[in-house]
Amino acid sequence: MTKEKPALSFWQIWNMSFGFIGIQFGFALQNSNVSRIFETLGAEIDDIPILWVAAPLTGLIVQPVIGYFSDRTWNFLGRRRPYFLAGAILASLSLIVMPNSPSLWFAAGMLWILDASINIAMEPFRAFVGDNLPARQRTTGFAMQSFFIGTGAVIASSLPYIFTNWLGISNQAADGVIPDSVKWSFYVGGVVFFASVIWTIVRSKEYSPVELAAFSEGIEKQESGGTHTRDGHTAVDTFRSGVIFIVLGLILTIWFGLSTFPKELFLFSSGALVAGILFVTAGLMKKMTGKSSGLVNMVEDLHRMPTAMRQLAVVQFFSWFALFSMWIYATAAVTSHLYHTSDTTSKLYNDGADWVSLCMGLYNGVAALVAFGLPVLARYTSRRDTHMIALILGGLGLISVYFLPGPEWLVVSMIGVGIAWASILSVPYAMLVGSLPAQKMGFYMGVFNFFIVIPQIVAAAILGFMVKALFDGSAIYALMVGGVSMILAGLLCRRVED
Repeated sequence: MTKEKPALSFWQIWNMSFGFIGIQFGFALQNSNVSRIFETLGAEIDDIPILWVAAPLTGLIVQPVIGYFSDRTWNFLGRRRPYFLAGAILASLSLIVMPNSPSLWFAAGMLWILDASINIAMEPFRAFVGDNLPARQRTTGFAMQSFFIGTGAVIASSLPYIFTNWLGISNQAADGVIPDSVKWSFYVGGVVFFASVIWTIVRSKEYSPVELAAFSEGIEKQESGGTHTRDGHTAVDTFRSGVIFIVLGLILTIWFGLSTFPKELFLFSSGALVAGILFVTAGLMKKMTGKSSGLVNMVEDLHRMPTAMRQLAVVQFFSWFALFSMWIYATAAVTSHLYHTSDTTSKLYNDGADWVSLCMGLYNGVAALVAFGLPVLARYTSRRDTHMIALILGGLGLISVYFLPGPEWLVVSMIGVGIAWASILSVPYAMLVGSLPAQKMGFYMGVFNFFIVIPQIVAAAILGFMVKALFDGSAIYALMVGGVSMILAGLLCRRVED
C-alpha cells in the first residue's frame, strides 16, 4: 500500500532550504569577483573565458556522480546531508584561499576546486526538494531556494562595496595584488557558507529508503515506466552510440586542427571522444558480464532521460549561456563601456568593478522578491508561459546595457535579469521533478546540470574568440549576444511539455 508524502510547514521548508544562502554566497563571490581577480593577476581580456573552463569540466563529472551516489547513500547523517557537509567544508576552505592566490594559474586552479566543492553541496539540495516534499509543494520548495539564492547573492555581491564604502577597507592594491575589500568578502563568505549548511543539516530530516519507497510518487513511475523511461536500449545500442561519439570526436578534432578555429574548440571534440569511450566501455561491460555496474547504470539512464528533460535541456542551454556571458564579461563591459577605463589599478576601474558587484546583488534581490510571485503567475497562465516571459525580460535587460546613458542606469537592466534569474532557479526544476523516479532523483538532477555546465564550456570556448576577432575587444557585445540567447531560450519554452 502506498501513500502521499505529508505536507511540510513553512518553517520546515525554510530550514531545509536555508543552506542555499551559503551556497549562493560562494557562487555570488565567484561570479562577481573571479574575473576581477584574473585581470588583477595579469589575464588578458580574451583569455578570461578559458580560465573559467576547468570548473565546468569538473562539474560534468562531479554532478551526476554525486547525484548517483547520494541516491544510494544512507548513514547517520542521512541520504543527501553527508554531501552537504563535505561540500561545505571544501568550499569554505577554498573561499579563504582563493583571494590569496599568488599567481594567475593558481587562481584558475582554485576556481576549479571552489566550483567543484560548491557543486558537491548544491546538487543534492535540488534532489532534497523532490525527496521531502509532495508534488503540490515542490514549486514552493524551489521558490524558497530561489529566495535564499537571491538573498545570499544580494549580501555577498555587495560585500566589496560595503567593506570599501562603509568600513573604509581599501579596494585598491599594488599591481598583481588582490584588494583587501575582496579578500575580506571571501573570508566572510567562507564562514557563512559553512554555518548555513550546518543549520540545514541540524534542523532538517530525511526519509529513510524504506519510508521513501512507501510513497506513491516515484514507485509507480519506476514500475510502469512513467515518463522517465525509454525502453528498448540494449548493450549493443549503448556500444553503437559510443562509436558514433568517437567518430564524431575524431572528425571534429581533425577539422579544428586543420582550420583556423580557436584552440578552445578542441574541448568539444575531446568531450565527444571521452563520452564515446565511456559509452563503448559500458556497452562492452554489459555485453560481457550481463550485469549492471555503476557506469552501466549511469549510461543507460542517460538513454532514458525524460522527454520533458530533453526539451528543457535546450531552454537551459541558451538561458545559462546568457548568464555566463554576463558573469564573465560584466565587469569588463561596464568598466570599459560606461566608465571608459581598462586600467585595473585605477580608482575609476575599481569603483566600476564595485558597482558591478553591487548590481549583481541587485538582480539577486529582485529574484528574491519575485520568487514567490512566479507560482502565482503560473497558476493564472502556465509554468511554461511564466518562464518564457521571465526569460524575454532578462534578455532585454542584458541588451539594454549597450544603450545606457550612464552606469547608474545599470539598475534598470538588472531588474529584467533578476526576474529571469528567479524563474531559471525554480520553474524548470518544478516542471522536471514530477517526471523523475524517486530512486534516481539525485542522478537525474546531476545530469540536468549538464545543461548548465555545457553552455559554460561553450561560452568559455567561443566568447573570447568572438570578443577578440569579431568585436575588436569590446566586451559589451558579449552581453548583447547573451541577451539574444536568453530571448531565444524564452521562445523555446513553447516547445516544452509540462
